[in-house]
Amino acid sequence: MFLPLDKNVRSIALIGPLADSRHDILGSWTGDGKAEDAVTLLEGIKAKVPQTKINYARGCDITADKTDDFEEALRAAKESDVVVISVGESADMSGEAASRSSLDLPGRQLDLVKAVQAMGKPTVVVLMNGRPLTINWIAENSPAILETWFAGTQAGNAIADVLFGDVNPGGKLPVTFPRSVGQIPLYYNHKSTGRPPDAKNKYTSKYLDVAWTPLFPFGYGLSYTQFKITNLQLSEQHIPLNGKLRVSADVENAGKRTGDEVVQLYIRDVAASVTRPVKELKDFQRITLKPGEKRRLEFVLTAAELGFWNREMRFTVEPGEFKVMVGSSSEDLLEASFQVEKR
Repeated sequence: MFLPLDKNVRSIALIGPLADSRHDILGSWTGDGKAEDAVTLLEGIKAKVPQTKINYARGCDITADKTDDFEEALRAAKESDVVVISVGESADMSGEAASRSSLDLPGRQLDLVKAVQAMGKPTVVVLMNGRPLTINWIAENSPAILETWFAGTQAGNAIADVLFGDVNPGGKLPVTFPRSVGQIPLYYNHKSTGRPPDAKNKYTSKYLDVAWTPLFPFGYGLSYTQFKITNLQLSEQHIPLNGKLRVSADVENAGKRTGDEVVQLYIRDVAASVTRPVKELKDFQRITLKPGEKRRLEFVLTAAELGFWNREMRFTVEPGEFKVMVGSSSEDLLEASFQVEKR
């Protein structure tokens, strides 16, 4: 694992148009945040490792189609042991009345990332953005990606805490990252198609030029440790319409660092009077575990979680088969089934 960075590293190249921007780090909805109060990533890293030489280079502008400053960035990378490159969107590119027709990194930022990584130095990509981006090349070629969104006035300090391991990240994506704008709309709780994707069957719902799966699914996020979720159990196989179901699973920290895991519970109503999503997030628990620690979590499902608004706009629970799924993201799930019965 490339992250966290060693605090004893001799030199770091900090590159990118967002690495020292007080305005952009606040995003479009700043509330009481003021640019003059913002801590940039450059300032946060300098404060975290004051003994380390920081070679800063902007590299390019966010949207401009110029590479004039690439040479300075490549020189900074060459003279450093590690590279941190901050790319993404400007604050005014998201929020109200700020739509984009492309989700690629704007301007020449991707070219900058490619050029820097071609230097062969260990590289961390720090994203600052207000929406999911299509970052396929970075996902396939960069050893570490830190999604920071627009983190506000203390962004520089917070990002530095994560980069150097003072904080073990435990966040999960609240949205789905597509591979291409052609996949949109793309969300985890979609309705079932009559022709689910099948790689062996041409006449099913998929694409000729890209995988049908997301680049990063809803609920996804890594940590500096590893977790195992096992032993999914249901308290009952059959419950009445107004009954309760207890769902439990073991969560173990199988790594060497204390960390947080967000255990997510999804359900699927297999057959109902109106079509239901293939899965719906109904609960989650964030827990902190020490290395080697194991804990059993329990969730409770009731009519409030199992019901839906029917065609008469009445909230109802219908009898039938349900699936319950537990895991660390919407795509990494243990599964069990139970029946709701009319008694």
